[in-house]
Formats: sequence, structure tokens, C-alpha cells
Amino acid sequence: MRNTIRKGFTLIELLIVVVIIGILAAIAIPKFANTKEKAYLASMKADLRNMATVEEAYFSDFQLYASGTGSNLAGVGTPLAPTNFIPSAGVTVVATATAGTGWSAIASHSGTAKTCSIFIGVGAVAPATVEGEPKCN
Repeated sequence: MRNTIRKGFTLIELLIVVVIIGILAAIAIPKFANTKEKAYLASMKADLRNMATVEEAYFSDFQLYASGTGSNLAGVGTPLAPTNFIPSAGVTVVATATAGTGWSAIASHSGTAKTCSIFIGVGAVAPATVEGEPKCN
């Protein structure tokens, strides 16, 4: 009688492990995509809050609000003139001033189709509904 000891995994054991890994990946990938979009929205909201600070500081110095577009796409930052505000990577912010009474801004990100907005001293700008509070759709 021959007494041999086999070491290693059988083909069925390896297939079961591959199937389990595939199921876990199928669950994790959509969760990761959702997390990326939440990060993009958080980045846009943070930029709009920073924009509010910049606009009010500019108004304090010059008694008028700034209008224009600031972007940071493909690693090239274009400041919102005349405030020199540069948004986060991938974000574009468009600010619109209203003759010293207020301003509004809309932010978009290159990684998502959603937009965020904020307004102060002017009529509501969708999707924002509360003055001074950034909101995304």
C-alpha cells in the first residue's frame, strides 16, 4: 500500500473562492461609485461655502460683489476674477452679482452631472432654497 499525502487545493475549492470574490466585488463596486459622487458633492458644497466667505470679504473691501467663473480642471486653476478664488480640483464655480444687493453661485464638477448652488441677498437659485446654505440636486 502506498501512503501518499497530497498538498494543495482542488479545482472545486479554487472555483468556489473565485465565485465568492466575484460576488464581493459585485457588491463593493457600486458602493464605491456612490462614495465618489458623495465626495464630488462635498467638494462642491465646500467650494460654495468658501465662495461665500470670499464674496463677503470682497464686498467689505469694495462695496460690490464679484461676478465671473472660476475653475480648476485638468490641474489648471483659473481664478474667479477679481477675487482670485480658485475652486477645488475638477470644480467650476459661476458667480453672478446683483448690483450690490446680493449674489448667487452655481458649482459643477467634471465627475458628475449634479450641480450645487447658493445665494445671498437675491431670489432663490435652484436647487438652493435657504439663503446662505449650499444645496445640491
